[in-house]
Amino acid sequence: MDEAKLLVKKSQKGDTRAFELLVTMYQDRIYALSYQLTGNHADAQDLAQNVFIKAYRALPGFRNEADFGTWLHRITVNLSINERRKKKPEVHLDNPVQTLEGEMPRLVASDAETPEEAYENKEFRDIVQSALKQLSPEHRTVLVLREVQGFSYDEIANMLDCSLGTVKSRINRGRQTLKEKIIQMADRYGINLPYNKKEYRGGEKK
Repeated sequence: MDEAKLLVKKSQKGDTRAFELLVTMYQDRIYALSYQLTGNHADAQDLAQNVFIKAYRALPGFRNEADFGTWLHRITVNLSINERRKKKPEVHLDNPVQTLEGEMPRLVASDAETPEEAYENKEFRDIVQSALKQLSPEHRTVLVLREVQGFSYDEIANMLDCSLGTVKSRINRGRQTLKEKIIQMADRYGINLPYNKKEYRGGEKK
C-alpha cells in the first residue's frame, strides 16, 4: 500500500495528523489547479481551502482503491463550476491579468525570444487568461485539465464523470470559442498574436 492510501486509511479512522499530511502532499497541485480555474490568487486560495474541507467531510465515503489525487481534482472542478454558476464572470480588460509563467504552453511559442517577442507573448498570455474567464465553466474546465494540467481524455472523463465523447466535444468547442475570443480581443486592443490570426478566422484554421 502506497503512502497516500495508508494516510487515507488512517484519516478515515479519525487520525487528523494523517489528513494533515495528505493536505501537505497535495496542496501545491490543488492550488495550481484552483488558480488555473479561477484566474486569481484570492479565489484560488478560497477554492483550495474549500476542497480540503469538503474532502475531509466526504472522506468516510471515499473508496481507497481509487486514486486520491484524482478524487481531489474532481472535487476542485465541481466546486469551481458551482461557484462560477453562482456569480457572473468578472473580466477587467483594462488591467493586466495575473498569470503563471508558462501557462497554456501549447498556445505560446517556446523558441528563444527577443525582448519585443517576450513582451508580445506576455500580452498574449494575458489575453488567453482573460478569454478563458469568459468561457462557460464546462469549457474552461476541460481546457485547463487538458491544455494546462495535461490530463488524458479518459482521465478527464473519469474526473468529470461524463462520457469520452462529451469530453472531446467540449474540448473542441472550447478551443474554437477560445480562439474566437482571443482574436476579437487582440483586434480590439491592437495586440499582435504569435501566429497568423487570419488563418483562424471563425475559430478554425483555414
